Amino acid sequence: MPAPDRAASADRAVEDVAAAVLGHPGIARLDGGPFGTVASHLPGRRRVVGVRIGTGDEPVEIAVVARLGVPLPQLADEVGATVRDVLGPVRVEVTFSDVVPAVTAAPAMAAGRMPRRRFT
Repeated sequence: MPAPDRAASADRAVEDVAAAVLGHPGIARLDGGPFGTVASHLPGRRRVVGVRIGTGDEPVEIAVVARLGVPLPQLADEVGATVRDVLGPVRVEVTFSDVVPAVTAAPAMAAGRMPRRRFT
């Protein structure tokens, strides 16, 4: 069984990677990947979906839903660099589970307001 401080450090690493990846503007959300296999199970029945830190020579697995706008190969490189900024020199595999439209300013109608019209 790992030492408590080492286990807590590993838990923090998973959460730090998840937060860093979600901070990228090209990422809409983390995803469990095919069959929900990309996930980390933490103490207290907590589960971080979309991040799996491998052991030994295994790569770090990241599964995400991307936003349109950045070419996927470039986005994969940027996500990998983000993970390496947190964990150091590790191999990173990125899986794109889906792609959604880029975030844009909500039109007035979508925000629940009617647009104002001037009548002259």
